[in-house]
Amino acid sequence: MLSANFNLPIRRIEEHVLSSAPRNEWPATMPAVREILTNGLDFSPLTVFVGENGSGKSTIVEAIAGAFGLNVEGGTHNAMHRTQQTESGLEDHLQLIRGAGASKKGVFLRAETMHGHFAYQSEVNAGRHNFQSHGESFIEFFTARAGIRGLWIFDEAESALSFNGCLTLLTQIKDLLESGSQVIMSTHSPILASLPQATIFELSAVGIQHRNYDELDLVQNWKLFLDAPERFLRHLG
Repeated sequence: MLSANFNLPIRRIEEHVLSSAPRNEWPATMPAVREILTNGLDFSPLTVFVGENGSGKSTIVEAIAGAFGLNVEGGTHNAMHRTQQTESGLEDHLQLIRGAGASKKGVFLRAETMHGHFAYQSEVNAGRHNFQSHGESFIEFFTARAGIRGLWIFDEAESALSFNGCLTLLTQIKDLLESGSQVIMSTHSPILASLPQATIFELSAVGIQHRNYDELDLVQNWKLFLDAPERFLRHLG
């Protein structure tokens, strides 16, 4: 256990004592998910998951959000919308170890389904139309709720954001941490993974590995590409 993080909304996740997720069925067939079910995982105030598509990042953060009581398509505990069945069922097998007296409030932002959430918000706000871009709506959403102290979960938020939008979100995350909130994030963005206090887990075919920022494949690959894009472009068909 992480003794310095006793007051976090989520200190640790592990397989529920009354559950036994079949290891030969998805999502437990993903090495990262199987490792969590077998060994559990400790969290810090800022925990970042990185890795290739299909490595389990979104599956894990979605399950954490669902187990915490948040709408798996995004929003807060009060959001009731559902446009499609997205969850893997992993949340039913997870036990959340919460900090004593920690906030039970939370916000889940996932770029993949937030368009539907914005449409839902328009309906509950007497049909008020939103003429902002997806990225602008995304920024407005988390900025308007910045006062919520508790658990914030971001799933590939960079999908909706420009470079400057990512910096805006990074500033917001820094402010959330300073106010006592906890942040859990999955990302492909070297910008969003860059805060020095982040505990970074890289998900791969071998499971979950703790990494330093400069060790990450996504950081090294972006550096190589930006330094000499022609080295990559000449291999395109």
